[in-house]
Formats: sequence, structure tokens, C-alpha cells
Amino acid sequence: MARKKAGGHLTQFATRAIHVGQEPESATGAITVPIFQTSTFAQSAPGIHKGYDYSRTDNPTRTALQTALASLETAKYCLAFSSGMGAATTAMLLFQSGDHVVSSRDVYGGTYRLFRSVLQNFGLTFSFVETSNVRAIERAMTRRTRLVWIESPTNPLLRITDIRAAAKIAHHHGALCLVDNTFASPFFQRPLGLGVDLVLHSTTKYLAGHADVVGGAICLNEPSLYQRLKFLQNAAGATPSPFDCFLTLRGIKTLALRMREHEKNASAIAEFLQGHSRVRRVYYPGLPNHPGHDIAVSQMDGFSGIVSFEVKGGLSEARRVLTRLHLFKIAESLGGVESLVELPAIMTHASIPKEEREKAGLYDGLIRLSVGIEHIQDLLQDLKRALAR
Repeated sequence: MARKKAGGHLTQFATRAIHVGQEPESATGAITVPIFQTSTFAQSAPGIHKGYDYSRTDNPTRTALQTALASLETAKYCLAFSSGMGAATTAMLLFQSGDHVVSSRDVYGGTYRLFRSVLQNFGLTFSFVETSNVRAIERAMTRRTRLVWIESPTNPLLRITDIRAAAKIAHHHGALCLVDNTFASPFFQRPLGLGVDLVLHSTTKYLAGHADVVGGAICLNEPSLYQRLKFLQNAAGATPSPFDCFLTLRGIKTLALRMREHEKNASAIAEFLQGHSRVRRVYYPGLPNHPGHDIAVSQMDGFSGIVSFEVKGGLSEARRVLTRLHLFKIAESLGGVESLVELPAIMTHASIPKEEREKAGLYDGLIRLSVGIEHIQDLLQDLKRALAR
């Protein structure tokens, strides 16, 4: 009862998000992809089965999700994972002791923790550099470099890396290039078309979009690399449940609609904050004065829904602003339909030492907004009240 493979005739993103990998189920005609809630599958004879034998290895609901995500990233292959960090960990299992990784300095705190506190203990080495300056990537490359890991836009300072240039540097040195595309989503950016080897997502965020499921994904084009990652995923076991896959599939059906609203609201909020007397600095790639804005325009179709800003007065003032917000809920994560707010220094990026945070430009007074799809006037009014003296 596997879903039929997607046809190549669907060219528009919004249509593919609804239909690719999600054709009516062959046995019953069900319009919605069924939840194949089973751990194992009957075999007609030992080793003879209909494409599935055990749900850690593969499951029809997961196949539908992977087919859909591959289409949205214009990839040949996709692997879905139980979390974004499960996807990141499995990607890093490609490497071995003595290998070197160049990473964006302004990187998600969980990624930094994985690199510094876990993988470094297994003999991998890391250089954290300002990848928005591609010359810094070049300077950091060594004969043992096997991977260039990029976030663009970064979390939480929304710095932009020239992805084409970074991929060329990595390949010149015989290394792979991976882009964490969580912040942009495939609606606004498709890094495989810019030359990278691997695209990683926390599908928890924009792809699922409703703050009700945790997941991850890796999309790619190279067959042998896909087979290696598929083996590693099955061996390590970071696989999503059929129900998690179902929820993520349900979310991506409205991805195009949601991303347009996220961006529209975020743009209006960034402009409001930029003119506010109590705001020191605003970070949003859609602002013409944002560092890397021109590069973002050249490689993105839009600027997504995350806005970060620094308030005057540091951490104590940032705390005060958060406690006065009502519509923006204080919570980690991002990308859901509801608006969220957090303090990276003591929440999502608390695992990064203060000295390292500040070296990356991530100061205690930084506030990160995940701008939802509520009415913009309500969101602006909430921010006005919180910032008022």
C-alpha cells in the first residue's frame, strides 16, 4: 500500500506541497495519507516483502513525507528524522576521528552543544568562523576539513552567507557543504540549487508549522551519499513515528500560505522596531541596511518570519520587555502559526559560553521574535505596549 511516486508535471511550489507523495491511497482511495501505525510488515517468504519490513528502516507514511520534502527542496532524496538534532547527529556520523569541520560561528545553540560537548570527545575538531565573510571560510580550511556547515540566515542574528561561494570553497578543498535551511524553509531558499551537498531542516519549525510535532530532515542529490546516510539512520535509529510524519505532512500543505504571512508580518515588525527609540539594533534580512541584504536577495525568494533586536538596557530591560508581552508567548522554538519570543542568551543559546556568545555578537539584551500569522495590528500593539516606558 505504498503511495505512488510523484509525477514531474507539477511545477508550482504550493501545488507540490499539497500533492507530491500524497496521491490517493491505492487500496481505499483515501485522500489523506494514512498513518501506517505498525512496527513490522508481513513477508510473503523470508526476505520477500512489498518494500517494507520494519518501521525503523522505512514506513509508508514516512515515504510520503520524504517524497514531499524532496520535491519542495528540488532534491532527488530525503530522509526524515525524529528531530532536527537527530538529523544533525546522523549527518555527523559520516565523519571520523581527526576530521575537521568549519562551522558558522552564529549557530543554533543545540548544534554548538553537539559539536563542542559531544562530537569533540570523539576526535572531531571544529572551527567556528564568521561565514558571512567567505574569506574566513577559506582561511579556516585545512587538509583535514571534511565539512563546511552553514546556517543562512543564522540563528539568531540572521547573518547571510554567500552559499554559492561557500560551496565552491568546500568543494575546492574536497569537503562537503551542508546548509541548515530551517529559518528560510524551502519556500524561500533551496540551497541544493546553489551548489551544496546536504540541506538540513528541523521540520519542527516552519515545515510542520503548528508547534505540535518534533522532527528533522536531510535532503540531497548524490546517490552514494544518500545510501550511506540511510544506512547510518537505520543503524543509529533516529527515525520519526508514522504519526509524526502524518502531522508534518499535514503542516506542509499550507506552507506556502503560511510563509507569505510570516514574511509580511515580520517585515512590518522589523520596520516598526527599526524606528523605535528604545531599540538599539534590528536584525532582519529584508531590511535594506541589514548586512548581507544584497546576497539574500540574490539567493532567497523572501526573508521569512524571524526578527531579532537588541533593546537598550541589556538583559534586565530585555527581561522586562518579555514579561510585558501578552500575544507573543515566551517559549523556545519558532516557525509556528503563533508568535513566540525568547532571550537567546539564557534560553536557546545558553549552552554557548558568554565569552563565545559575545564574540559572535550575541549579547544579553538580544530578543528573538518568531513572528506568527496573527493580524499585524494586534502584534504591533503588543510590542508597543511592551516597549513603552
